[in-house]
Amino acid sequence: MNNAVEAVITGQSGYLKASNQFHVPQSTLERYVKKRKENPDYKIDKMAGKFKNIFTAEQELEIVNYLKSMEARLFGLTIKELRHLAYQLAVRNGIGNKFPNGTAGQDWVSGFFKRHPTLSVRKPEATSGARAMGFNKVAVDKFFSLLTNLIDKHKLTASKTFNCDETGVSVNPKNHSKIIASKGKRQVGSLTSSERGETVTCLICISADGAYMPPMLIFPRKKRQKEFELGLPPGGWAEVHNTGWMTAELFLVWF
Repeated sequence: MNNAVEAVITGQSGYLKASNQFHVPQSTLERYVKKRKENPDYKIDKMAGKFKNIFTAEQELEIVNYLKSMEARLFGLTIKELRHLAYQLAVRNGIGNKFPNGTAGQDWVSGFFKRHPTLSVRKPEATSGARAMGFNKVAVDKFFSLLTNLIDKHKLTASKTFNCDETGVSVNPKNHSKIIASKGKRQVGSLTSSERGETVTCLICISADGAYMPPMLIFPRKKRQKEFELGLPPGGWAEVHNTGWMTAELFLVWF
């Protein structure tokens, strides 16, 4: 708003152009320009309007740092927990608020995220306690120290460095694409395979310079069929196992 007022007073822009350029209401801009012309020392006070921020900038920065700290410790807060936290912070510090039912409103949450674009709502990945405990500075430094010595000793290049991992591909995806149906119909179905819950294991290997090895699929079957290899990338093939999981024997077959 200050930049818009200066642009109008100095003649760089008109009211409409300054309003669009700085994303401020034109009527409010005209009012501030009038006050500035009457009193050159007039300063815009953000706290003088109808809507006021509950917390100061320093208090909101503390909330942001706390949210980031908890997320780094794998105990990230949900939107509901953030709303409860804001209410508790206001009550314990004696800050007047209009939070209903002991929790901050959705409007406050929306404004909070707009004021702090470094935060976002993400879906977390499940992380076991053992993995979290093992991921520390000492363990990571030791890993990279061993890796560096190994690369220097054998003079490994990107074309000689491969990463291998397996992933599960569900036969029936949980989410379906939206389809066109009659309006007003209560339920819309989509035909799926009767083999519910089956997972096909896929072993993938790629080098550091981008070259990939042909993948191997493991189907939960006893007998291998040619249809299993339809549509696979060149060189890929299929194996079978009762469980459909990777075993030491199948890994050696792939290797």
